[in-house]
Amino acid sequence: MKNYTVFFTPRAERQLIELYTYIASDSGEARADNFIGGIVASCMSFSTFPELGTKRDDVRLNLRIKGYDRRVTIAFSVNSTTNIVAIHGVFYGGQDFEQLLRETDDDN
Repeated sequence: MKNYTVFFTPRAERQLIELYTYIASDSGEARADNFIGGIVASCMSFSTFPELGTKRDDVRLNLRIKGYDRRVTIAFSVNSTTNIVAIHGVFYGGQDFEQLLRETDDDN
């Protein structure tokens, strides 16, 4: 079994920081640490099981999505040639990830 490298795009990193800030200001840093830590752990599980999630080639070629805690959608792609999983976004609370990812191939 090969291991994949999990890479967070600048957009995904920014979304995690924004979500952390939102949760910490509303519910405290401990809760934010736990929630964001769970999302990151879920993403890191792609290093062993990169084919998890639902394929969404209708949104972007090679895109997959996976839910976390019924409130978060993780958008990612798997490159089997380079063994890299790219996390394209972490969308919270029903954000329209489809529209955003269709509009651009740039994850900055």
